[in-house]
Amino acid sequence: MIEEKNNYVENIKTLIENNIVEIKKRNIQIENSKLFTNWNIGKEIVKAESENKIKYGNGFIKELSLELIKLYGKGYDYSSLRKMKQFYNTFPNCASLTRNFITWTHMCVILPIKDEHKRNYYINLVNDNMLSVRQLKKEIKNNAYERLDDSVKEKITLNNEEKISVTELIKNPLLINIEESKMRQLDEKALKKVILEQIEHFLLELGSGFAFVGSEVKIRIGDKYKYIDLLFFNIKENRYFTFELKVNDLKASDIGQLRCYMNYVDMELKDPHHLPTIGVLICKANDELLNKYLYLDNIKITTYKNVK
Repeated sequence: MIEEKNNYVENIKTLIENNIVEIKKRNIQIENSKLFTNWNIGKEIVKAESENKIKYGNGFIKELSLELIKLYGKGYDYSSLRKMKQFYNTFPNCASLTRNFITWTHMCVILPIKDEHKRNYYINLVNDNMLSVRQLKKEIKNNAYERLDDSVKEKITLNNEEKISVTELIKNPLLINIEESKMRQLDEKALKKVILEQIEHFLLELGSGFAFVGSEVKIRIGDKYKYIDLLFFNIKENRYFTFELKVNDLKASDIGQLRCYMNYVDMELKDPHHLPTIGVLICKANDELLNKYLYLDNIKITTYKNVK
């Protein structure tokens, strides 16, 4: 009797969960339709202004907005129509946008950004991580794009058509919220604890495709046990990422320790179909001169910064 009851409960749960999925799908379709409609409205405004000998200018948009507000509400006011025109001019091809998570509200936040690579970065960020508008605004406020290497920025295209590695998209510095009381006596263990408490934020700082494997991962080298600070697997690149945390400035010995852990993962943990492991060293301050003389193949060095 109890088993039959449990079956009914599970069936009901499945129905509800399936309905939630369907609602989300419909919502995405609605948002895509709205985005595409607004793009087409912008297109019609541009055509009206370019195909007529009389230049309508802003007067045409003002008259149009008054007529549309009467019929369809405040969503078609002067400011909104100007954004739709800007949307069309900025993205002459809207097809790739409508197949993704980006919504019109997201687009209104992104449109003021003049740099094309920067716009593309935030569109990709929204689509890859399904960011809400609030999260998008936070990423822009935290200068996520500005914290990328300059060599990477110029390669960013819409939907990352040009291949950019996950390692290249790891930011520098990584923003971590550390309480002032902990900053005074911060060591690797405390830094690790803070990161684990903010793991969702930390994964977003790293980029997309990261899955958390473990912390203080115990390994045996000879007759001694060692511990990998953080171990991740990246689904997009099909490889492990080993992380070492240092609260001091970069030292050559830090690289040697990290490379030892990378080699262990490659030889003992990874499967034959996995790509070689990447090492990420997070330290208080980097040393560009030291980097010049270090063998840094498959290693990314970045720093951390306390942010409130």
